[in-house]
Amino acid sequence: MAGLSTRYATAVFELEKESGTVDESLAQAIFLRNTLNDAECSKIISHPHISAAKKIEFIKKAFTGNFSENLLGMVYLAINKNRESFLVPALDVLIEMINAYKLKTTAQVVSAVALTETQLSALKATLSKKLNKQVDIAAKVDPSVIGGFSVFVDGYLMDRTIKKQFSELNKKLKVV
Repeated sequence: MAGLSTRYATAVFELEKESGTVDESLAQAIFLRNTLNDAECSKIISHPHISAAKKIEFIKKAFTGNFSENLLGMVYLAINKNRESFLVPALDVLIEMINAYKLKTTAQVVSAVALTETQLSALKATLSKKLNKQVDIAAKVDPSVIGGFSVFVDGYLMDRTIKKQFSELNKKLKVV
């Protein structure tokens, strides 16, 4: 599935680069992905008894004029090929490609208590400087980490939580 999603996303990405509309397509891809993830829309798009023509008509009424023809073309192609399940993964890949192209990324931050705006700003600035890209923060509170925080960004994990330190200490004590 990942291969086909990547092919769809790559085709749209290359077309958007050629036409110089990468910035607009990012916002459109995010909106479209979120819409297709909505339960009601997902029921319509993935329903086996609704014809491809009706699904395309639904998409045209909802999105034509507001979205790039390249992006809509990918949606129409997936529907015509009965590959609706590939749409959201393809949009995820497209969003990642555009963000990488624009030197943007999102860091997933987990802490025991909510971080203040000052802390989030400082973390954002530090990560942006270290990674040499614009970093957005997606903060999540998880009291089970006890204290500290973890950051997951671009495939790297920095875990400085008390929970992790206790776990490492427990492993060391078992070895001795």
